[in-house]
Amino acid sequence: MEYELLGWPEDGPTLRLDHEQFAYAGKFVMSSTGKAVCRDESVIGAAAFDPDRTDPGTLCIRYVTVRTDRQGAGIGAQLLAFVRERAIDRGFDRVTIGVNNPFSYQAAYRAGFCFTGTEQGLGELELEWPGDRCVDGYQAGLDLFRERDLSEAEVAFLSEKAGSDPPELVDR
Repeated sequence: MEYELLGWPEDGPTLRLDHEQFAYAGKFVMSSTGKAVCRDESVIGAAAFDPDRTDPGTLCIRYVTVRTDRQGAGIGAQLLAFVRERAIDRGFDRVTIGVNNPFSYQAAYRAGFCFTGTEQGLGELELEWPGDRCVDGYQAGLDLFRERDLSEAEVAFLSEKAGSDPPELVDR
């Protein structure tokens, strides 16, 4: 697999994704965000990001999507780590992402992000890098998901993670 930065927001990159294979596919057509992808023979994951409107030292990852047939293979976590590394190289000292499900939460933790204790938008938990990878913070985010109406897979996942340490970081 290969990770590639398609461009920063000022470069105006766009990306067409199949809406049947990728969540948020329509968000990647916009040219107002930077884009990064993971590909093998074709795109299998994508991220869109831009600087925080109120803090120029913070990069916000707005959307991450992995092709449905490749979910669960660690691609999202590796793509998040890739974007985080590019942000640091570009001079950002903080990177944030809002996640709305426990699988994305876990992927963000594997990429080095940590729960801030804040909920934002439509039920998104805010995670940041750098952050405190303590067990209590990790479990606090999982507990918020446990209060929601979830799929059987999400309930099983959360049950499996009860009391556990944050996951190990992905190797990039």
